[in-house]
Amino acid sequence: MSSAGAVTGGGREGLTVLVTGATGFVGSRLVPVLARAGHRVRAMTRHPDAYDGSGEPVYGDVGDPDSLLEPLTDVDVAIYLVHSLGEADFERRDAEAARAFAIAAQEAGVRQLIYLGGLGEEQDGLSAHLRSRRQVEQLLASSGVPLTVLRAAIIVGAGGISWELTRQLVKHLPAMVVPRWASTRTQPIAIDDVVRYLAGVVGNEAAFGRTFELGGADRLTYTAMLQQAAEELHGRSLPILEVPVLTPRLSSYWIALVTDVDPVTARNLIDSMRNEVVQHDQDIRELVPGEPLGYRQAVRRALGE
Repeated sequence: MSSAGAVTGGGREGLTVLVTGATGFVGSRLVPVLARAGHRVRAMTRHPDAYDGSGEPVYGDVGDPDSLLEPLTDVDVAIYLVHSLGEADFERRDAEAARAFAIAAQEAGVRQLIYLGGLGEEQDGLSAHLRSRRQVEQLLASSGVPLTVLRAAIIVGAGGISWELTRQLVKHLPAMVVPRWASTRTQPIAIDDVVRYLAGVVGNEAAFGRTFELGGADRLTYTAMLQQAAEELHGRSLPILEVPVLTPRLSSYWIALVTDVDPVTARNLIDSMRNEVVQHDQDIRELVPGEPLGYRQAVRRALGE
C-alpha cells in the first residue's frame, strides 16, 4: 500500500491509481484527468511498449489472471473499464475477468475499486449485456474491497461504440426504418461528464460501497436522439419509420451494412435498447457537484472531436 495520500475524505490527491482499459474510449480520457489531479496513474494495457498516453504504462491482461497482481501492487484505487461486448461469449469472458481481477485486487491490498456499469431496472428483465454488467458488479464486490459503481446509459463522445453507431446511421442514411426499441427512453450522457464523475469518486470514502446513477440533462427516446443528431450533423431532421417486425438480429445486419460496428456488438447493443435506462436518483451530485451537459451539447462536442 503506498504511503502518500491516504484514501480518506473527498477525492484525495497523491494516490496511486490503476486504470484498466487505459487505451479505450473512457480510459484514454480519464488517465490524463487523473494525472492532472495529482495522482500517480498506472495505465494498464496489453501493449505497454506501444502506449503513448499519460501515466505509467504497465502490462496487464484481465484474461490472464497471473498478469494482474504485479500492476495492482501498491495501488490505492483500481478503476475497472473492461468488457467484451464484441465477443459471442462475452458474459462468460467478462465474469471470468472480473472474478480474477477482484481476487488480485484483494491480494494486493487495493483500498477502492471503481466500476463503470450500465443503467437499467432489474425488474424489467435486463438484456444479456446489462445482466452481464450487474454480474461484474457482484463479482468485483465479492472481493471485499470497497466498490464504487457508476451506472450510465449511452455515453456520447467520439470513438464510443453507441455514439459511432448513431453518428454513422444519421450520416449515411437519408431515411431510416427502426424497430419498436426506438420508442424506449434513455438518458444519454457526455463522455466529459462520465470522466468528471469517475475522477470525483477516486479516493472518496463517501463513495465506498455505493452505487450511483449517471445521466445527462435530457431524457429522450432513441428516435429523438437520432433526430437531434441528424439536425446537428446535417441541419435537418431525418425521416424515421417505426415498424414492429424488425428483430435485433435483422437490425444488427442492417447496421453492419451502413456502419463499421460489427454485427455481434450491434446485436448486443440493440438487445439492450428494449430496456429503459434513465436516472432515478441524483446522489452523485452530492459528491461531485456540477450540472451535466444536455444531449445536443454532447453531440456538438463529439462532432467537434
